[in-house]
Amino acid sequence: MSPTEINTKIVNANPLDFGTIFNQSIALFKKVWVQGLVMVLLNMVLAIPVVMIVYIPLLFFGFISALTMDGEYESYGQAGLSIAMVLVLIVAYVFMIVAMSAIGLGLKAAFYRICKLRDLEQIGKEDYFYFFKKPYLGKTIKLGVAFTGIALVATMLCFLPIIYAVVPLSFIVVVYAFNPDLSISKIIKLGFDLGNKKWLISFGLMFVSGFLAMIVGFLMCGFGIYVTAAFGQLPSYFIYKDVVGFGGGDEQMRRIEQLSTF
Repeated sequence: MSPTEINTKIVNANPLDFGTIFNQSIALFKKVWVQGLVMVLLNMVLAIPVVMIVYIPLLFFGFISALTMDGEYESYGQAGLSIAMVLVLIVAYVFMIVAMSAIGLGLKAAFYRICKLRDLEQIGKEDYFYFFKKPYLGKTIKLGVAFTGIALVATMLCFLPIIYAVVPLSFIVVVYAFNPDLSISKIIKLGFDLGNKKWLISFGLMFVSGFLAMIVGFLMCGFGIYVTAAFGQLPSYFIYKDVVGFGGGDEQMRRIEQLSTF
């Protein structure tokens, strides 16, 4: 689907019903809660090497700093060491934020593709690393950088901008999931177009579903928060599905796949 077609559907979108989308999200969550849990656990596992890469140089500089304070390596100079540590801290922090953003974005986009398979009852591989493979790895990283940049700018502009930006940012991931061949600028633009068009209902659904996921998760002895975390992502999927859809070929393909099983 071309960007023009997607934008036309967004502009001409019909009103959405809060209750319908919420009920659809509950029904789909019953089908994909395991996949959602896998997504969350993979995110945590992939975060470990990123954290290690960040902390190893920090431990090294901490060791050198301790030796310098003891007077064993005074020739390095306290000023030079301090500047080097600050630079390393900045680079490590930026790397960690971008890496975590790219990992989370790629896994979440793959999860939305899995949601589509389960929602439309299609046959396909549940590939959690779809967006970390050669065709899309570079774009996932670049989109993660852009995602982080937008979030940071919105945060620096105080409270209200980040509340506004959280909705378009969520749709950027959905647009990327189902239109990975579009340019990064088009993906971001369409995410903001959809977020602006359906901001109020999107924010309401995200807030309610996220709050319920947190409450139910805590009631499940704490660990349940990992099980229910994916529920908060599902309203964005259904809003995209109702407004944009997946193209005319999806339903036909589903019927062909169902007939082929007989």
